[in-house]
Amino acid sequence: MVVTAQRNPGGEGVDGGVGVTALMVAAARALETHRDDSLAQDVYAEHFVRASSVSAGWPVRPQQVPDGDANPLWGRFARYFGLRTRVLDDFLLRSVSEGVRQVVLLGAGLDSRAFRLDWPAGCVVFEVEREGVLAFKHAVLSALTATPTAAARVPVPVDLRADWAGALTDAGFDATRPTAWLAEGLLFYLPRAVETRLIGTVDRLSTGGSALAFEVKIEKDLREYRDSPLYTSTREQIGIDLLHLFDGEPRPDSAGDLADRGWSASVHTPFDFTRRHGRGPLPEGNDALEGNRWVFADKPPV
Repeated sequence: MVVTAQRNPGGEGVDGGVGVTALMVAAARALETHRDDSLAQDVYAEHFVRASSVSAGWPVRPQQVPDGDANPLWGRFARYFGLRTRVLDDFLLRSVSEGVRQVVLLGAGLDSRAFRLDWPAGCVVFEVEREGVLAFKHAVLSALTATPTAAARVPVPVDLRADWAGALTDAGFDATRPTAWLAEGLLFYLPRAVETRLIGTVDRLSTGGSALAFEVKIEKDLREYRDSPLYTSTREQIGIDLLHLFDGEPRPDSAGDLADRGWSASVHTPFDFTRRHGRGPLPEGNDALEGNRWVFADKPPV
């Protein structure tokens, strides 16, 4: 079934707008889980895919992709999401190994990290996401009788364009404690001003010893990549026009903004981690991944 995703970042649920991309990432994580050389395991991902009429027919096992890794969407793009999952898993686990006990997933989508990662005792995971997406996730995980591995999983149903900081604080977030923040596959859907405000809010709510990881795009004109295999295959195979969903404004320099605020920030290409792990996408011509950057930032202890 192919359903065209229209730009509606504030819409509810996973059946339209940006919410559909959460299903695409879940399908990629399911494929990664069942690869012989898997980088990340997410046993819940395929259940999210099968639970929605939009994605019920999408592949969740490598053998269900007729052309395998040659398929731009379910091969190369899915491997990108699998690599991203592993790298950001490692970031969070490294943060908590260093003593952080408060984790905030901004735009959590169908992220199941609260259920599948090995969290230390006393760790709290906040999931900030729109109510409809959280409701869908809750329904699927409840049917599986899934139990969080974190000491506490706290859903925070709020749109990131609204007062999410107030909602997070009301849910029990403590700004005096070091926090590991994650914004995975989020910022390029947000207007420039919203991204800038989000980065400023994370800084304001972060005490020394906090860490942040996020993904950005640095291309000046995304339309130059409209005919790239990743974007065309995503449009043609599952009806998601990513370039229509991405915000078209020039992106802010969020890594530079954090550096100006006293954070130490490192910026990497996904290909850096492909080479480190020995699998994942490598550069190619007309590459929609060319401008993707993964940023890791630390706020020095006071």
